[in-house]
Amino acid sequence: MNEALLGAIAMASFAVGLFFLRYWLASRDRFFLFLMLSFWIEAATRVYMAAGHSWSEDEPTQYLVRLLSYGLILAAIWDKNRPRR
Repeated sequence: MNEALLGAIAMASFAVGLFFLRYWLASRDRFFLFLMLSFWIEAATRVYMAAGHSWSEDEPTQYLVRLLSYGLILAAIWDKNRPRR
């Protein structure tokens, strides 16, 4: 059951990343690029977990990957809202 749930989360994260890829290709706005990368990192993490390499979400590497992913989201928001010259 865990593999199925991890696969569903990975597929959903990858699909959301594809939507952001489409928006980035249309607008070339870095906001969508950062969001796409964030969701694809999350998808890759779930695939890695489902492949049996790491079932535990309590490992430090899982936290570091999520920190990177959420950091990209924060960077996208900051980049979008900073004043332009």
